[in-house]
Amino acid sequence: MSVSTVPPTTLPTGSWSVDTLHSSIGFAVRHNLISTFRGRFEDYDARLVVDGEGHAELAGTVNAASVAVRDEALTAHLAAPDFFDTERHPLLRFHSTAIRREGERLEMDGELEIKGRKRQLSAAGTVSDPVEDPFSGTRLAIEVQATIDRRDYGLDWNMPMPRGGLYLSNEVTLTVTLEFTKAA
Repeated sequence: MSVSTVPPTTLPTGSWSVDTLHSSIGFAVRHNLISTFRGRFEDYDARLVVDGEGHAELAGTVNAASVAVRDEALTAHLAAPDFFDTERHPLLRFHSTAIRREGERLEMDGELEIKGRKRQLSAAGTVSDPVEDPFSGTRLAIEVQATIDRRDYGLDWNMPMPRGGLYLSNEVTLTVTLEFTKAA
């Protein structure tokens, strides 16, 4: 006897809040033409709401000044107008417009706003089924990646390399891992 299972195509119903201790929002960009530089944001919030009909909406904000890299001078430059301009644009925002699930595979479309510039974004990754944790809570996780052209968001700073090419790639990979807890 064989058992056939159909992979889930909707997310679990409910209102889900991000657990920032077990989540991360990071970025990676090629620099010096030879390696990948990585950074992250430390202060963010996200909420996933799935109604009884399976319609899902993910929305989140990131405190741009919470950018974390291992050099104070670079942290200050990333906060300056050349990059995030945190004084005039303190928040990065994301709001989904469509979420599609096929088993563990997840695809998401939405609008990303950086420095007041809104652009459409597509991301892909995975989603877990909900699990009961040992503290009487229910959790699920979403992990997605997307690639953006940083110039679309006004992150234009660059330098020419001595033998040609540019110091920073214009393509930036965003990696988002969100562990959610279900609201009671």
